[in-house]
Amino acid sequence: MMFPSVARGVSLCVLAAVLYAVPAFAEEAEDRTRIIVTASPLPEAAAAQVRRTPGGVDVVPADDFEDKVAFSLRDALAFSPGVYTQPRFGQEVRISIRGSGLSRGYHMRGLTLLQDGVPINLADDNGDFQELDPQVFQQIEVYRGANALRLGGSTLGGAINAVTPTGRTAPGAELRIDGGSFGTLRTKAAYGTADARGDAWAAITTDRSDGDRDHGRRRSLRFNGNVGLALGEGAETRFTASVNHIRQKLSGALSERNVEINPTRGNFTGNQARDIDSIRLQNRTTVDLGSGTLAFGAFYNAKQLYHPIYQLIDQNSSDGGAFSALDWAGEWGGMPLALAVGSQARFGRTIAKQFVNIGGRRGAPTAYAVQKAQTINSYGEARIAPLPGLWLVAGGIHTHGERRIDNRFAPARSGDADFDRFAPKFGLLYEPAETLQFYANYSRSVELPGFAELSQAPAGGAPGFTPIDAQRAWTAEVGTRGTLGIARWDVSLYRADLRGEMLQYSVVPGTIPAATFNAGRTRHQGIEAGLEIAFAPWATLRQAYQYSDFRFRDDSQFGNNRLPVVPRHFYRAELRLGSDRISLSPVVEWLPQGAWVDYANTKRAGGYATIGLGAQARVRPGVTLFVDARNLTQERAAGDIGAVVRYVPDDAATAADEGSAVFYPIERRAIYGGVRARF
Repeated sequence: MMFPSVARGVSLCVLAAVLYAVPAFAEEAEDRTRIIVTASPLPEAAAAQVRRTPGGVDVVPADDFEDKVAFSLRDALAFSPGVYTQPRFGQEVRISIRGSGLSRGYHMRGLTLLQDGVPINLADDNGDFQELDPQVFQQIEVYRGANALRLGGSTLGGAINAVTPTGRTAPGAELRIDGGSFGTLRTKAAYGTADARGDAWAAITTDRSDGDRDHGRRRSLRFNGNVGLALGEGAETRFTASVNHIRQKLSGALSERNVEINPTRGNFTGNQARDIDSIRLQNRTTVDLGSGTLAFGAFYNAKQLYHPIYQLIDQNSSDGGAFSALDWAGEWGGMPLALAVGSQARFGRTIAKQFVNIGGRRGAPTAYAVQKAQTINSYGEARIAPLPGLWLVAGGIHTHGERRIDNRFAPARSGDADFDRFAPKFGLLYEPAETLQFYANYSRSVELPGFAELSQAPAGGAPGFTPIDAQRAWTAEVGTRGTLGIARWDVSLYRADLRGEMLQYSVVPGTIPAATFNAGRTRHQGIEAGLEIAFAPWATLRQAYQYSDFRFRDDSQFGNNRLPVVPRHFYRAELRLGSDRISLSPVVEWLPQGAWVDYANTKRAGGYATIGLGAQARVRPGVTLFVDARNLTQERAAGDIGAVVRYVPDDAATAADEGSAVFYPIERRAIYGGVRARF
């Protein structure tokens, strides 16, 4: 059963479809909006979106990661400015933009994940990035912060949109097989076809590995496909399906001592795992209006999560919704004008059960709740050019959310929460030359709590409704992107002042789930930089650098302490030597100083530097061999961290070799290789 406000949500979702009172705009205005600026060669549609955005946006084509064994978004987005990705184990990674979900030690929060423009997050906005398989996508779009407005993103971090090929963009067959260290073996088979009436594309991928740590085995089988049908001149409808069967053992966190002397160690207690079975169905219809485009559609997601950890979590969820978006471009008073309006409505229901974990099997029941959620994001944005090369941008996004927990196990701990927040955005985009842009924006972001925050368990008790407020922030951003001679760049500086940041820490590490609280005032500020230098046709250096300064502001308990988990400096570089036919690419990742482990700032993780090597050779047209070697010097260090209030060192722990087990070691030395063929 849906909430009473469903009618309001549906009306918001079709808002764009009824705005025909807006004046029709001249088609020729589109030519006046062209700005040929990008940090890397991109498909024209993606490049156009980058050019129109007065803030941090990056589009990563598959060419950037197709010669890697891209297990997860970490491998695909390694050189996307501002995207912080660190390994935990297997395909489990931390993904954070501008400190989003900073202290979340599991799953993902603070980012909207989409596939082909349709959100895959659950209706409470929490998500599992494991359901996105990088090896099937033609490009991945990253919209940092408020720049995600057009995708319905209202959070501090923004949005990541993975774009699937179609029968028109990827005709013919593709076969791929790769593998190597730790018993890794992956396969892909894809085929696309198209004619005047429509097109179709489908891919089946498999992945298996024993993992680089004990109790890290994983297996997966996935299907992604879509069918597009022409509805007439300028109109198309596309049906998309995604099916995931994922089995992942969880190695867990280690103490600092074990990261250094025994990084292969895994946690066998409780046979911890995350098993996911999901299916996503969606439809998107696009209509060319001459001076604009109208898109609308609907989607449905069904997911089963079987998750033995400190207890056994067993959840079945179903989420559905609808969306619409309208883009128009033309003139007003002789000035180029562009408008965008749209809405996304998501409605979900989850049957959430917990049991005593007996070796990965259900024991006695400990929790049972029915969780219902809806999230409706409606946005509008106007862009006008009062002077040649200068665009002024204003808009905003309204977020409506409802969360309801019907606690069947402990009825007294049921509860619900409603949220209505508006987040405005103001921006400026200046193009002094054809290949140069400067931009600035000032925006508000809103992040609503999900069920992981609203359903918490006291020590020894069953989980129940816990009041948590929304996280709010005002963010200022300035930056530039462009091309000059041999250099391409994309650099943003930002400062976000937050109120009510949702922070988490383990009350008793490994025993009781993380507690969440709203902090008072915090600040996230930093630099997101990408720089590519083509020294010669056969030598190109690309680099990504992040500076992250996240801290409390006059907190009653922690003062002005820095927030844990994300380090201040992080740098990656890759030097590509050769041509499209054959190339060699050494890779360096450098973290000069580790992040704080605890809110009390008593312990900082160590820094590290790793060296990798990539190589590829086109042995014949359409057939490429590649090698992906990682951590060749066998560096031992902590990659990710689970935040705690105060760190307990190994020598002060009750067990002989265990302190705060909150460290996840970086990947061990590994060598992978493969072959891909298109015909």
